[in-house]
Amino acid sequence: MKKRHTLVVLVEDHPGVLNRVVSLMRRRSFNIDSITVGHSEQPGVSRMTLVVVGRDDEVEQVGKQLYKLMEVLKVQDLTEANAVSHELAMVKVAAKAQHRAEILQVAQIFDAKVVDATPSSLLIEAVGSEDRIDNLLTMLKGFGIRELVRTGAVAMARGAQATAIKDGRAERETVIVANGSAGMAT
Repeated sequence: MKKRHTLVVLVEDHPGVLNRVVSLMRRRSFNIDSITVGHSEQPGVSRMTLVVVGRDDEVEQVGKQLYKLMEVLKVQDLTEANAVSHELAMVKVAAKAQHRAEILQVAQIFDAKVVDATPSSLLIEAVGSEDRIDNLLTMLKGFGIRELVRTGAVAMARGAQATAIKDGRAERETVIVANGSAGMAT
């Protein structure tokens, strides 16, 4: 049965890495629901969060294929993990004087904040789960959404366990040599 998977992929921060990861996903016939890329806590390492839909065995195979890319340092599927997943949305809403208080009340219910205001619109910023953002948008739709941008999910496992790698590629190569096999370290 197909389900949504959240993959965290740590990669070397080099030009073209995003293209290679996306191309691999395309070749494996995966549609990426969302992809978010940014710096990690380690210099030279970027963190990608990919949300894809597929069967467990298909996603596991994609993870193995990702390890074949030289720049990929670590792949983790957070789908079954105890994790926090959030996204950011900014919504520009038509805000006539008679509806402004009601829009502000909806924003407050969803812990969203107003980051810009004009006489005819409000720019609202919200952070939360995909469902929470979807519910906020449903409530705001009646007022007239003029513009919308969403980041896609970012996710991190709860607790002390870290997704991070210790010494970049050196750790991965050391583990491969220490095992004496062509398998990839995780």
